[in-house]
Amino acid sequence: MPTIALTTVAGHLLVLLRVTAWLAIAPPFSHKAIPNQVKALLALGITLALGSTMDFSTLSLSTADLVLGALSQVLVGASLGFLCYLVFSAVQAAGNMLDLFGGFQAATAYDPQMETGAAVFGRLYQMTTVVLLFASDGYLVVLHGLARSFSVLGLQEHISSALMARLVLEGTTQMFVSALQIAGPLVAVLFLTDVGLGLLTRAAPALQAFSLGFPLKIMVTLALATTVVAALPSVVDAMADQAGTQTVATATAGDDAGAAGAATGVLLGASADGRTAP
Repeated sequence: MPTIALTTVAGHLLVLLRVTAWLAIAPPFSHKAIPNQVKALLALGITLALGSTMDFSTLSLSTADLVLGALSQVLVGASLGFLCYLVFSAVQAAGNMLDLFGGFQAATAYDPQMETGAAVFGRLYQMTTVVLLFASDGYLVVLHGLARSFSVLGLQEHISSALMARLVLEGTTQMFVSALQIAGPLVAVLFLTDVGLGLLTRAAPALQAFSLGFPLKIMVTLALATTVVAALPSVVDAMADQAGTQTVATATAGDDAGAAGAATGVLLGASADGRTAP
């Protein structure tokens, strides 16, 4: 009966920790609609597939190294997953902006899948993004980024905390910029609608034009929101490439402080096939 080396078992467990932590945070796999049993089996399947291509012969089996390696893998997986989450959060943030400026924020209800409050367009954009990721095979691009992270960041290597803090800060900034780029044209139209109602009220106060504010803004939002939804497939495709690229860029940077600028540039501007992120 063939025996399995102890280093192989320990290596697969370390890979499983990184994959599980990543799946718990990175979209679309972190979506609450996916059962935990499915996520566990998916993590196990990815671990076995990746482990079969890795060499664990040099893995240290000392207690201190294994404990430190386990904690490091959980931190690395969670960090990479969170950076992916920031990329895709731009779409939902754009929907929340439309809810705020279009008058739909009053219809906020509890979203049991995200465990947060969500209005109409925020929920619509979030669900549309998940569907597009699976329909366009964008999830495979994100998984490819995770797989490549193992080749550039070993199981007992660490990511610089200063680098991670910088990437998270700049990734958060880029999330809001991307959300504004997605929803900006419609937000500008809604702002001009408010300006027009203000001028009309100033010219003819007896008309009480502001009483038509909410119905008019809702009508304008519904009429023009289709243009934003039509752009979502290309936006999600570019974001999937960006998420896969940023995972590899972050892992490549590792503890090299000099590579932080290059990794951040890839994170904020480049995509896997040369396209520019939204």
